[in-house]
This record gives sequence, C-alpha cells and structure tokens, in this order.
Amino acid sequence: MDLPDIYEFHGDWTTYVEELYEIYLETIVNDKTLKFENLPIRTRFKPMTDGKGYGFWHIISDGEEEDERDIDFRRCERLPWVHYCIKNAKQPPAPISWWKNKRGSKTHIVILNEDNGFVIILEERKDYYLLKTAYVARSRRLKDLKKERDKYWGL
Repeated sequence: MDLPDIYEFHGDWTTYVEELYEIYLETIVNDKTLKFENLPIRTRFKPMTDGKGYGFWHIISDGEEEDERDIDFRRCERLPWVHYCIKNAKQPPAPISWWKNKRGSKTHIVILNEDNGFVIILEERKDYYLLKTAYVARSRRLKDLKKERDKYWGL
C-alpha cells in the first residue's frame, strides 16, 4: 500500500476544511483499527472551534501560541498521511520509523516518514496514545530528528 495522495486545496476554503474534517474523522477519530503498539489513538476535542475539535485545528495549523496559529496548507494537504504513517511505522531502517522521546514529564512517540520529512507526535498515556500533531519538518529539524532517532535505537 502506497502513501495516500496529497489532498490539494481547490480554491474554496469552506468546502476544503469540511472535506479535511471528514478525512480526519474517518481516518483518525472514528477508525477503531488505528493503533500504535496495540493501543488506540485518540484526539483532543475541547475546546471546539467552529464545530470542530481542537486536535483537528492543531494538526492543520502552525504557530507557537495556540490562539495565534495560522493555517498551514502543507499540513492540510498531508492530513491523509497521518493514518498511513501510524499504521506503517516500524523500527529503523524502515522508511517510516518511530522512537520515544521525553519532553518534560511527557513521553512521546515520534513517527518520521524520512522520504518526505513528515512527522507525527503521539503522547503516551496509560491505555492509549494521544495524537498531538503532525507536520513537515524543515531540513535542520529533520536532521535533529534523525539524530535523536538514531541515538534512541543505538544506530
């Protein structure tokens, strides 16, 4: 199975965001087969904005401050990749690899599709993983992520 096609913007933002939200619900939120290490993937819904959950807006936008994030069309286009990459993440040297890292008291799973720099962050919880974000890493960040992954796996 190949990586899904990019879901390109077609000029009508209102329709596009509704279509993206349907993809999000169908492939992430409502797909009970979406698991990592046999634990389900969950998302944050609150606070809701325009009838759509927090996790959705976080995945399709970028910025340091939550209330000042901007829509990122590269993130939007790659929303269909989230499901595929989680399902196909393996130990390196797989093209889609994963590793754990710590940020403060939180343990994260980082999933990297090295061919295109697509990154997914899951937060480890007791009986599930919380989908935190997904983005395309810039070259410097990608280099740092590969280094972190290789250190984790002893490569």
